[in-house]
Amino acid sequence: MKIVVTGAAGFLGSRLAFALLSRGTLADRNGQQRPIRKLVLFDHAAATAIDEPRVESRTGDIADTATLRELIGEDTDAVFHLAAAVSGEAEADFDLGMRVNLDGTRALLEACRRLPQPPRLVFASSVAVFGVPLPPIVTDATTPTPRASYGVQKLMGELLVGDCSRKGFIDGRAVRLPTIVVRPGKPNKAASSFASGIMREPLSGQPGICPVAKQTKVWLLSPARAIDALIHAHELPGESWGLDRALNLPGLCISVEDMVASLQRVAGKTAAGRVAYVPDPVIERIVATWPVNFDTRRALALGFKGDSDFDAILKSYIDDQGIRIT
Repeated sequence: MKIVVTGAAGFLGSRLAFALLSRGTLADRNGQQRPIRKLVLFDHAAATAIDEPRVESRTGDIADTATLRELIGEDTDAVFHLAAAVSGEAEADFDLGMRVNLDGTRALLEACRRLPQPPRLVFASSVAVFGVPLPPIVTDATTPTPRASYGVQKLMGELLVGDCSRKGFIDGRAVRLPTIVVRPGKPNKAASSFASGIMREPLSGQPGICPVAKQTKVWLLSPARAIDALIHAHELPGESWGLDRALNLPGLCISVEDMVASLQRVAGKTAAGRVAYVPDPVIERIVATWPVNFDTRRALALGFKGDSDFDAILKSYIDDQGIRIT
């Protein structure tokens, strides 16, 4: 099989690449497991170097039609579309968000449409497709009403994936990712970046700046569960998705205050004391439109899994990063 991963230089994209290589096989169009022959990692910047004969790294513009036609050749069996301008970035720069999140998705789908056989395509969407007003519990039947450009662009991507699947151009599936915590490395321009920052920075001995009130709740998923979800979404047969190709993933609803309490339980009072509340009206406005209570029984019935508790997420991050708690 030949697999293409867009956004491969990003945190989830690089983790997905290693997970796919470790797995070794994926289901083909007929549901049969086949060895991964080639894994093409594509992004606007070079992806993490992987010394592996099956890996090919490519750079370019996700919205450039010629680049995408070359990238998605006739031997392409599967595509994981993770490339995106993140929420805060897309809100601050409307043209950039539209070019990457909408034009890029459209160009990718057009390239897939040219293939002799429709590939399976997994689209990384977001719970940001929902916005106020919200019902007490969001289900897969809740009408998306995004209130920020990123959510609008992701919703348009979902609709395109669904329509192209209906037309038989692709076998698509879109998973709405919760906020992924804890992300290592430096903060990015996502409005949700603080959720990792108020854990990551205190654990490294630095102040963790929280731009929202401590009562603010978020819908979270660990990186490991997110990668599992992307692969599981691919492996499910097309008929199990039916006509609705977008899905809310299981997550964990937790307040910032409870996250900090978890930090104190796991890493001690000193680490928790490094969290500082510095309100940012722009971030607060975006985050306030996001849903935090979901009924994900459809995802659970399809075999997707969430995290049990935030302490476990935090301990996993500490173990993965080799952080010593003193």
